[in-house]
Amino acid sequence: MISLLNNHPLVLGLLVQSPLLCNGFISSKPLNLPPTQGGNTLFASSIQKDSVTTLLALDNDGGDDDECVQTVDRAPCFDGICESTPVDGDVAAILTDTNGSDQDNTEDEKSSPSSENHAAGEAMLRLGTMTGPTVWSEFGRLSQEYDVANLGQGFPDWLPPDFAVEALVSATIDSTKQSPHQYTRTAGHPNLVKQLARRYSKHMERTIDPMNEVAVTVGASQALYLCLQTLVKPGDEVILFEPFFDLYQNQIKLAGGTPVYVPLTFVPYNEDNGEVTGGEWILEPEKLEQAISSKTRAIILNSPHNPTGKVFNLSEMKHIAESVKTAGPQCVVISDEVYKYIVHSSPPQEELLGVGNSCPGHIHFASLPGMWDRTITVSSAGKTFSATGWQVGWCIGPSHLVSPIHQLLPYVQFCASTVIQEALARTLPKADEPYEGYDSYYEYLNSKYRRKRDLLGKGLKEAGFAIPDYDRTPGGGFFIFARITPELRRALPAERMGPEYTKNPAAPGGEARLDWALCQWMAEEKGVLCIPSSPFFSREKAMEGASDEFIRVAFCKTDETIESAAKALMGVRSDKVLIGSSLVEANAE
Repeated sequence: MISLLNNHPLVLGLLVQSPLLCNGFISSKPLNLPPTQGGNTLFASSIQKDSVTTLLALDNDGGDDDECVQTVDRAPCFDGICESTPVDGDVAAILTDTNGSDQDNTEDEKSSPSSENHAAGEAMLRLGTMTGPTVWSEFGRLSQEYDVANLGQGFPDWLPPDFAVEALVSATIDSTKQSPHQYTRTAGHPNLVKQLARRYSKHMERTIDPMNEVAVTVGASQALYLCLQTLVKPGDEVILFEPFFDLYQNQIKLAGGTPVYVPLTFVPYNEDNGEVTGGEWILEPEKLEQAISSKTRAIILNSPHNPTGKVFNLSEMKHIAESVKTAGPQCVVISDEVYKYIVHSSPPQEELLGVGNSCPGHIHFASLPGMWDRTITVSSAGKTFSATGWQVGWCIGPSHLVSPIHQLLPYVQFCASTVIQEALARTLPKADEPYEGYDSYYEYLNSKYRRKRDLLGKGLKEAGFAIPDYDRTPGGGFFIFARITPELRRALPAERMGPEYTKNPAAPGGEARLDWALCQWMAEEKGVLCIPSSPFFSREKAMEGASDEFIRVAFCKTDETIESAAKALMGVRSDKVLIGSSLVEANAE
């Protein structure tokens, strides 16, 4: 592979533009390229510092007129990596005031565009004030300003498996007549949809039509967006199990729908002796029944679940299926299954369906009796192959639900990257083969995450957090929803709960509660970054304190990062801080 990288201009050009991880954030790294035909090499580099991106346009023709432009990154992101800041001024006013010009200043009105010309469009109005700073922009900033072990964002900080990288290289340099460097079929590259249909036919134990029951999208987020856009109209309601991945809420609003929250209930293991323990998140059927109505257009199910790591059991899924029938023929389940290959603690065998063995521990909701025709299954390659930047997702379902997505796709983008789709089509068969001493790559992946989960879990428990007991509680994905104990509350300096810190526009309702305060303090003072739980709850529940006791911690990180974080966590209940790789007294020189 090295010779290919050194000698092929297509791959060299790809690498110049490809993002490389640098201190937990993305930067472009210029490479030493051979000169182009005219003797010049033109490429771009970006350097991020203090929320400012400096763009350097370099032309090595010997001239001294290099350009330097500074821009501020204002783009929000979810579980990603950015340095977003809110737009200047009052976001709410910008979104709601379409008549805000000074009526007395007629001269100014004549010389400048009316504010009506800058009024927000329908999509922005539907989002409302939720277009301001977010937990991701705020904690992204903290990760840049402080030297932290970053257990925040949900992306692996290692390379994809060799066979996936090799598939990408081979697809990139393919110069045959079928070379994947042009547009492909909008609904999905033929080679990829055939691979996906083959796999899901095994998962569902039914024949999946690759051309009519599969749609390929730019990541799972776009798949969810398209599902909601094709299903929901103003006045429709969409059920969310709370806590939930925060992207869902705004995507429902963008489609004109109304989120309806069904709280999952946290049940501690045993607190008879007053000890704060870990526990399980359960779905109480009556709470779902109370939320269902004739207005219910969809239920979003995410199993394994972000942020809690919950794996919905068979009994809970059957209750959801019954609720779908109760709601009426209009109700559909959108089943987000991006973590299906990461069930690191499997449910008991009696809680599993006998359908397929392709995803041990996972239940495909669409495989339940009568649910194929009522379900769109959403997934992607990013989490499974540690390649979140590939951005290939898909929808699987009956043609009457997938066909509208096919119809909408050309108006969103012509197609997902043909090269990446072809690379994934070549990757999928390889993943079923023996890998690193395991029967398949998927077995290796689960074992890897199980070990990382235990490594992080040990550090969290030693620091005083309560976490799930995975010998008794099924778990999936790569997050631990850790519980804040009273001793950790006492360790948090009192001033951190004062107005100087708690007034924060990025927090729900503009108020940083215990979970946020603890995470911010740990990032600024203790050298470890985790994510507060409040953004995963509805604003009302967060303001009531439902999220106060929990933080989300990612273990999709290198052992070195997890070990560094574990050291930093040991200083949370003391005056010690992590400097380099050592814990030292906070007042030490």
